[in-house]
This record gives sequence, structure tokens and C-alpha cells, in this order.
Amino acid sequence: MNILVTGCNGQLGNEMQLQAKNNNQHLFFFTDVVLPENSIAQKLDITNEQEVETFVEKNSIDCIVNCAAYTAVDKAENDDELCNLLNNIAPGYLAKAVEKRRGSIVQISTDYVFDGTSNKPMTEEQPTCPNSVYGRTKLAGEERVKNNCKNHLIIRTAWLYSTYGNNFVKTMIRLGKEKSELGVIFDQVGTPTYARDLATAILTAINQGIVPGIYHFSNEGVISWYDFTKAIHRIAGITTCHVKPLHTTEYPTPAARPHYSVLDKTKIKNTYGIEIPYWEDSLHECISKL
Repeated sequence: MNILVTGCNGQLGNEMQLQAKNNNQHLFFFTDVVLPENSIAQKLDITNEQEVETFVEKNSIDCIVNCAAYTAVDKAENDDELCNLLNNIAPGYLAKAVEKRRGSIVQISTDYVFDGTSNKPMTEEQPTCPNSVYGRTKLAGEERVKNNCKNHLIIRTAWLYSTYGNNFVKTMIRLGKEKSELGVIFDQVGTPTYARDLATAILTAINQGIVPGIYHFSNEGVISWYDFTKAIHRIAGITTCHVKPLHTTEYPTPAARPHYSVLDKTKIKNTYGIEIPYWEDSLHECISKL
């Protein structure tokens, strides 16, 4: 198969590049709108419908993994037009283009499509109710992908981190070394996702043959941001920073965060036979690579 991976400079996009290095089954095309020097990737603006159609047709793309997104959750509250273009309109262009070739698309979505008021792990069938611009545009993008490509795989994930880019794990390590005290939210609960584990799951699904639908993926287990930070510091050997728990009300943000965003992964495990690592095991692996 010829596989297009968009947003290749991001956390998940970089992990997909590592997956490709160990894969001889497929031919991968990596793209982003801005490329670093000496990059093997190609430039592609996914918000340009004609550019997308031309690239997909010219390179005989059979499957698209869309890792590109507007992910600045707080900034999105005052930038809804661009957020909607990247998270909703552009995925529709990708889905439509690959559908013309009777291909498939993997669209990455988010736990922000829920309002976070549940008290048990959320299944794919649970009603959505986003309460942020980011969440609303990602949900709209899910619908647009479903409506434009029959062979779609939508994966909702949460708390993504990796050795690449900016993320919570790297930020907490940096702050832990710089500060003697740090306050972190304790009343928001979820599950971290190591981007490498998600990339592995995506390729597993592609190799087995996509079963269309919405799926949830994060690592196993449940934890708060506060407990996550304590684990990060312990594993990274940071002992000089005191981490104190904060209520959400003590750390207001422009965009509302889900208080409970634990995803039920039963569907993806049963469909593709995927074994998902425990969050702390994956955290150990990531920090060892950092």
C-alpha cells in the first residue's frame, strides 16, 4: 500500500516515521505544511483541496493517516476559524480524495469530544458533548471523515506525549529541574497515551485491514495530572521539586478541560487483538529515551 502520513513533524507523525523504518510492506509518504532542513518529507497544505487531490492521485495513495491538527486547546477559543479549517474542513478534503481511489483514512480524534462529566470509562457509543472550540471542531471532523470516506478509522485518544515536540512529560521534567515547588491539577482524571504505542496500534490496524468505525485508544490505567507528575519526577530522578495538588478552579484556563476522560479500549483490543501497555510502563520507556 501507498500510505500518506500528514502532520509528520508532530508527536504522532514522528512516531509514524519510526514505524515506517521497520516496515517493508508499504511505501510511506510523509508530509507537513512546514518542513525542517534536510527533511525527507514533502510539503503539503491539507487545507488546499486541489493540492490534496493532486497529491493523492499523483502518488496513488491507498491510505491516509491524518496526524495533522490544531491542538493549541486554549488558543483555539479565540482562533475558531483556523481551528475549524484544520480539524474539520481539511480532514474532509483528505477523506474525499482517498475515497475517490477507494482507499481508507485513519483520523486521529480526542477525548475532548466528551464533556468529562462521566464517572466510568467512556465507550465509542456514549453521547458526545464537547464544551470547547477544539472539542467541537474535532467532533465535526469525525463526522466529515465518516461522510466522505466509507473505509474510515477514527481513533480518539488523550493526554498524548512522546520524545518529540512539546508535551506534558517534557514540560514537567523541565519545570521539575528549574523550580523548587510546582502546583498541578489533581481533580482531572484520565490516562496518558505514549505516541509510540498509538503509532504501533495504527499500523497494526492498517496491516490487518481497517474495520470502519470509531475506536478509543490510550494506555491502560487511570491517573490524575498530579499523580502523573509525581511519577514523571520519580522516574526521571527529580527529587528537589515539591509537587502540590491544585483544584481546577485554582488554575483557570480559557478552554474547559474534561474532569474525567478515561476511555474504554475494549473495542480496539477485541477488533485488532491489540495488547495495550500500562501507562507507567510506557512512561518508563519514554523517559529512558529522553
